[in-house]
Amino acid sequence: MTTIKNVKAEIINDSRNVPTLSVSVTTDSGFTGVCMVPSGASTGKYEAFELRDDGTSKGSVTKAQVIVNTKINEALIGFDISKQREIDDLLIKLDGTDNKTNLGGNSLLGVSVACAKAAAKALDKEFYEYLQTLREVSSNITCPKLYFNLINGGKHANTSLAFQEYHLVPQVESVVESLDIAQKVQDALGALILEKYGEVARGDEGGYAIPTENIREPLEILSQAVEVCGVKDKVMFALDVAASSFHNDSNQLYKIGNEEHTKEELKDTYISLSGDFPLISIEDPFHEEDFESFAELQAVLPSVIIVGDDLTVTNVKRVEKAISMASITGMIIKPNQIGTLSETIDTITFAQKNGIKCIVSHRSGETMDDMIADITVAFKTFGIKSGARGPEVREVKYRRLSAIQK
Repeated sequence: MTTIKNVKAEIINDSRNVPTLSVSVTTDSGFTGVCMVPSGASTGKYEAFELRDDGTSKGSVTKAQVIVNTKINEALIGFDISKQREIDDLLIKLDGTDNKTNLGGNSLLGVSVACAKAAAKALDKEFYEYLQTLREVSSNITCPKLYFNLINGGKHANTSLAFQEYHLVPQVESVVESLDIAQKVQDALGALILEKYGEVARGDEGGYAIPTENIREPLEILSQAVEVCGVKDKVMFALDVAASSFHNDSNQLYKIGNEEHTKEELKDTYISLSGDFPLISIEDPFHEEDFESFAELQAVLPSVIIVGDDLTVTNVKRVEKAISMASITGMIIKPNQIGTLSETIDTITFAQKNGIKCIVSHRSGETMDDMIADITVAFKTFGIKSGARGPEVREVKYRRLSAIQK
């Protein structure tokens, strides 16, 4: 039996230069697993609590660091590293709240994933191979769809564009080919943006940030780039609207530019866009509480995957409700939304068994950790979101995918 010898957290900065945790777990036989915890800028209110010293989204994480180095470390010393479910159950019990308020979802996730990585090394397995031993895989997907966020808006860019992410999604069965297509389109897009706007700025996830509030314009210029590259028959587009970010709770209207829209008008907008552009999916098209409007949109656009993120927050209970109301046919998987690896796997398993397509996702505040690539491969998920080409914290996930597929 290989046991836990030490659990230690250090503070590093994420891709937005915001403090986060890097947790290492070392076994008595000398194996070490490390997890560098990401952080989101656009977060659902039902996500696991992120413990920060001052309660803000950019505060330090020294309290979380101390918790890992003392309370969690003391509880896990001597624990069998291969007992992932028992480790996670202990972490959840130590916290004692529904949304990780006491210890912080960031603390728990770092420890949980670092334990799994150490266990993989102890068993001489690749991380994705070890993950596959934790749960039966029900999917038969051989290559995930890669979602490249080529135009950033919303909370991911300093512009007036309400919709948060405009994705290019190659429809090919090769990670390498998908990466090649994305690079060509991204380069062509940059040239078109420079010509049209006279500047090329970037958002949090490496995509271009364009000075417009016209939500249709990014799809138009993306279409031009695709035409230039001659790959029209090999790609589709996807939207992450993040509608909660521009929803007015007081009057229940959505503000796009200088205009306010009802949910019915917004639904008509999606119908129009899906008719004019090849949309494979639309993520969070309405407010995170509006299961009914999600369902109505899915009903009128059966060929488009309506995706829950803020709606479902990698939480089985939220997914159960979404399924019961026919609100979605796809969902985002973000491990730090729920707090432990076992809970993440529970959600993937439940969703896949109920016919929901899972898309494993990075966060806007990323690290050099590539765990989402291994999770994607291990559970044969429908897709993965890891931003645009170029930024190292995004590329490390793509390199890991390529290495595994080879």
